Amino acid sequence: QVQLVESGGGLVQAGDSLRLSCAVSGRTFSTYTMGWFRQAPGKEREFVAAISWSTGNTYYSDSVKGRFTISRDFTKNTVNLQMNSLKPEDTAGYYCAANLLGRVAVTSHLDYGYWGQGTQVTVSS
Repeated sequence: QVQLVESGGGLVQAGDSLRLSCAVSGRTFSTYTMGWFRQAPGKEREFVAAISWSTGNTYYSDSVKGRFTISRDFTKNTVNLQMNSLKPEDTAGYYCAANLLGRVAVTSHLDYGYWGQGTQVTVSS
């Protein structure tokens, strides 16, 4: 079993930056892929970014590529999402997730078996 706990959300203005963190605990495997998703009210859960825990390879959605950076910290057992140049359309609940498929380009939330409780990000214009 894997436990994921997100932190770092908040209210910011357009153009600002925010850093989300996901604390990973419990049983871990080198084949984990860690992902970030987001969900706005009335919309489906949307893939944001993913990283291979073992190789550090990353994959991003087109909507955040160049603005967001996903990383992992072995010493703290965290996965982080650095969000720059935030836009009002980035407003959503952000969720950390993990899958054991061993591939980084996994964008369907249905393929992730472990989820955190989410953290809210609100970007005002």
